Amino acid sequence: MENSEQLKEIVRQKYSEIALQDKEVNQSSCCGSGCCSTEVYNIMNEDYRTLDGYNPDADLGLGCGLPTQFAKIEKGDTVIDLGSGAGNDCFIARAEVGEDGKVIGIDFTSAMIEKARVNAKKLGFHNVEFRQGDIENIPVSANIADVIVSNCVLNLVPNKDNVFREIFRVLKPGGHFSISDIVLIGNLPDALRKDAEMYAGCVAGAIQKEAYLELIKSNGFSNIAIQKEKLINIPDDILKNYLNEQELINFKTGNTGIFSITVYAEKSKSCGCGTDCCN
Repeated sequence: MENSEQLKEIVRQKYSEIALQDKEVNQSSCCGSGCCSTEVYNIMNEDYRTLDGYNPDADLGLGCGLPTQFAKIEKGDTVIDLGSGAGNDCFIARAEVGEDGKVIGIDFTSAMIEKARVNAKKLGFHNVEFRQGDIENIPVSANIADVIVSNCVLNLVPNKDNVFREIFRVLKPGGHFSISDIVLIGNLPDALRKDAEMYAGCVAGAIQKEAYLELIKSNGFSNIAIQKEKLINIPDDILKNYLNEQELINFKTGNTGIFSITVYAEKSKSCGCGTDCCN
């Protein structure tokens, strides 16, 4: 497996390509990674179409949950979406915050930012903005967000600890997040875990579920809860690109599971360690 900077560049290139693809192409691949299946299926993506604020031009079919549905967003809130893509979750959040709230989308790739800005302009939204940046160093001030959401993005980041540290910094005291992501129970076969293409496709970058939850706890969050969990089944014709027949049988009959989870956690109103500890 490549180092962190090489992995980031792979993700940047891959998702720049995805920004120019149709939703149907993205849905028939592993998070749009290009490891396309001949089956007609949707590995991870949830159906947004019934949610207020949904805009089909912003839905690239890349998510693995509906974090905005669980995020307890209120009118007037400031919401930040990490890995905002073409703006899908931002526009859902905008329907929740109303005219008096604000939504900021952060994305790693310029192509996604450009696509999201075009969508926002079409919709006439003046309280939704998009900033290009690395979510290991979120380009916003401390203590600014009431709510942070993210949809199938942290699994793409090599240093997830940095991201949760940044989320804690950016949230207001008393703020919270709702994040959908991919996690593991048991160990992936080496061929999947070490493959950079599968990393860009969300799977190889996933970590153990318990380790993921421990990162949240160790970064100071409280009231941690799993709001939704579902098993992800990767079709055989994708797995056969990485596993021989016996490895495939072992993988499918073993104790390893790939799951989409939506996790909620809060930043305490009072850090309990002095007036500056939330900064």
